[in-house]
Amino acid sequence: MIISGNKKTKDYIILREMLMKQGDSLVIATLNSQMERDRRFIYNTTLFAEVMVEPLIINAYDFDISVTVKERWYIFPLPEFRLVDRSINEWIEKYNADLRRVNYGVKFVHYNLSGRKDQLRIYLLNGYTKNISFNYKVPYANAALTNGFSVGGGYSMSREMAYKTSYDNQFLFYKKNNFVNISWNVNASYSIRKGIRKSETISLSYTHLKVDDSVVKAKYNPAFINSSTPIVGYVDLSYSLQFTDVNNVLYPLTGYSAAFNISKRGRNFKGGVNLFSLQAEYNRYWDLGKKWYLSAQVQGKIKLPFDQPYINRQALGYGNAYIRGLEYAVIDGVAFALAKYNLKREILNFSVPTMFKKSKVLNKIPFRIFAKTFTDLGYSYVKNEYASRLNNILLFSGGLGVDIVTFYDIQIRLEYSFNQLGQNRLFLHNEKGF
Repeated sequence: MIISGNKKTKDYIILREMLMKQGDSLVIATLNSQMERDRRFIYNTTLFAEVMVEPLIINAYDFDISVTVKERWYIFPLPEFRLVDRSINEWIEKYNADLRRVNYGVKFVHYNLSGRKDQLRIYLLNGYTKNISFNYKVPYANAALTNGFSVGGGYSMSREMAYKTSYDNQFLFYKKNNFVNISWNVNASYSIRKGIRKSETISLSYTHLKVDDSVVKAKYNPAFINSSTPIVGYVDLSYSLQFTDVNNVLYPLTGYSAAFNISKRGRNFKGGVNLFSLQAEYNRYWDLGKKWYLSAQVQGKIKLPFDQPYINRQALGYGNAYIRGLEYAVIDGVAFALAKYNLKREILNFSVPTMFKKSKVLNKIPFRIFAKTFTDLGYSYVKNEYASRLNNILLFSGGLGVDIVTFYDIQIRLEYSFNQLGQNRLFLHNEKGF
């Protein structure tokens, strides 16, 4: 094996992602498919902008494998400007792009600190909320490159907090000039990844939360943490299993992935913030030919017991578990299911040269543009006394959109969607690819 182009990343980190090994006997008929498979595995480390795997013929019976990589930037000491609100649309339409509702500060991230794909993150944020946090993750901590760990912690304060969800599926906020939500946490995890496609992680964390006294009173939400005292501390223990075999982990077009998680919050099984949950996800991606692609994504989660405090009822509308066309809705629940279907076609694929012609990283900016149509289905269950108008019914939406995938797999998504409530709107989403 001949490795070139890697100035920071260790050779053995690249070789670890390949199924082909030095001294293997290979069938020529399958060589191209095996090289493409290993190229995909190396690229999915997200350490490289480009990866090439090619044969080097030595004689009629022997050949070598050349792996050439172009490393990404790994250090990002960037100023941070982050919205308090869940989306750009919400910030503009509900709060008229109020600049007071932003956080600012410095975010330092190193994605390859020692050349072994170890990541260091430090956030120092001020503004509407305050946040100080750090995390250090080492995926390959032993000689066999199969076990890893991470450690982290953080401290945050906020001037407003969602204390309840309305019947119309909107957050109800409790606000003051001073901070009404103060929390800190510490966390650690241990990971096992003996092969390439499968990984396992055991995580442990402790969170200490203090809210304003009024939040847990009858006027606002006595079920916020199921306690009349505004302070709670709890432990989270979880195990996750993940299997990934896709062409690009940041924007998959072919392959499949699956994940399973089991977690426990608190020391008991009911009352207070105690919780036991199971979550599963499956994603499948097909290449239909002629630049057409189809994908199906399903996920679900259940939390026990069903009588949960408000902070444990997050379901649809949080993170990536949302229905397109209902981005503004918050649909709490103790059990939910979500399915997303996409049919897309690549319509443009080009690169724009930059002024940095001598740079190996910034000499050009690639663009891939996909036109798509989509439909989503979802269901969120909660006990009747906590139900909103979108709980305990089948939800559906659909629409048309454009995906723009560019430098470092950064994604910009324009989606015009409609839902069963008769609403239709254009949404803008962006996702960082690194």
